[in-house]
Amino acid sequence: MEVVGSHRRIPAAAHVVPTLPLYRSAPELEVRLEDFELFAIYRLRVLKGISDGLSRGKTPDDMKKLVEDLLRENMSHPQASEDSNKDIISHFVLRLVYCRTEELRKWFLSMETTLFRYRFQLQSAEVQRAVIAENDLPCKAVSNAEFENVKEKLHQVSRHIGQSIPTADMIFYKVPFEEVPELVASRRVFILKGYAYVATNQVSSHVVTQFRSYLSKALVLTSRKWTSTIKEREKDRLTPIVEALSTSYLGPDYSQPREFADISLKDIDQVAKSSFPLCMRHLFDKLREDHHLKHGGRMQLGLFLKGVGLKLDDALAFWKAEFSHKVGAERFDKEYAYGIRHNYGKEGKRTDYTPYSCQKIISSTPGVGDHHGCPFRHFSEENLRAAIGKMGVGNRAMEDVIDKVRNRHYQLACTLTFEAVHGSSCDAGINHPNQYFIDSQKILQKGASQEQTGTKGDGTHTGLPALHQSKV
Repeated sequence: MEVVGSHRRIPAAAHVVPTLPLYRSAPELEVRLEDFELFAIYRLRVLKGISDGLSRGKTPDDMKKLVEDLLRENMSHPQASEDSNKDIISHFVLRLVYCRTEELRKWFLSMETTLFRYRFQLQSAEVQRAVIAENDLPCKAVSNAEFENVKEKLHQVSRHIGQSIPTADMIFYKVPFEEVPELVASRRVFILKGYAYVATNQVSSHVVTQFRSYLSKALVLTSRKWTSTIKEREKDRLTPIVEALSTSYLGPDYSQPREFADISLKDIDQVAKSSFPLCMRHLFDKLREDHHLKHGGRMQLGLFLKGVGLKLDDALAFWKAEFSHKVGAERFDKEYAYGIRHNYGKEGKRTDYTPYSCQKIISSTPGVGDHHGCPFRHFSEENLRAAIGKMGVGNRAMEDVIDKVRNRHYQLACTLTFEAVHGSSCDAGINHPNQYFIDSQKILQKGASQEQTGTKGDGTHTGLPALHQSKV
């Protein structure tokens, strides 16, 4: 796969794509630089959606539906003939992105294997047989004569696992038993002379094992190539894209206020209590308490406040009122006011800076005396329990949150906190502090509207302030 300039894209001639590829070799394709990044982002949305679904404990049937929806939303192409190219290109781009460390490889291997498993299960039996044949997998179909010889044994296994009795028109495969450890461990197959007899509806276990084994080895080889040749050769073109993709935020842009755009100084304390996520509420409380934040904290909280609708003049007044307690008004004007105007695009390069996403906040490394970062990652368990308890999270929900933190599912821990605080589900998950704020305000406004109309609420907060929705 060769990446070319943005001016053209040359399709591969006579490039034959398997019905469901095992990605054993990079395609002979030339790829536009913009497609290189864009296709990877679409696939990354699929993998992160799968990761969130698994973390939330979705059932296999729910996961299959989720994967189907994610593929339809992200991996389809306006030209159906291009779907396969988009699939293959995006896989190999992300293989570059996630080969670089053991932690990245582990995550990518797990998510791609899960994606492949459900994609294979969604295929028809005919397509599944084609995948096995096209990829020359170590299994072979059982002939009718051999089926008759082992039919009684297959009947016994089927009765044991509660499946329908095999018939002569069903297709079975002989697979080396060590290739289907899941089926052997659960006694779901008949084994004879080192071979497991696997029905078509169970063969995904074997195919997935083959896929995972190959991809695991390929990631290690790709890592070596990346370190030895690709990284330096492409340092000005591909390397910045590859190194940024693994921590990219893929959701909506919050650089400008969205639904709620009239936050003001008079209600900022109440809104912080009702609708700020823990990371921002902690920074806000520390600012009120210490009248100072280091640079990382000022950036994280300041851009968040900009995104939720705090105007520049109000932002200057807010920060000055706090910092003046410690540094004085004159020093604030000289040393700190410029940075605030800079965040609003009024100084320097006049860039419209974007509020930090959860991914960026989680990956930060606060030092001694810093208060930025993600509390779910950076707090001790004792401090985290105290902080979310202060937000109103009860004991049962708290244990669920702590369990997710122990398993390093920090965004899901924040999502569970949101659900506990607001008494409402958040199926999309929390991916951005400003999303947390907007979703919170929507719930609070709905509750306030129900109180005004006399209708019964849904168990969400009462008595907490909600901003008026912006009409712009």
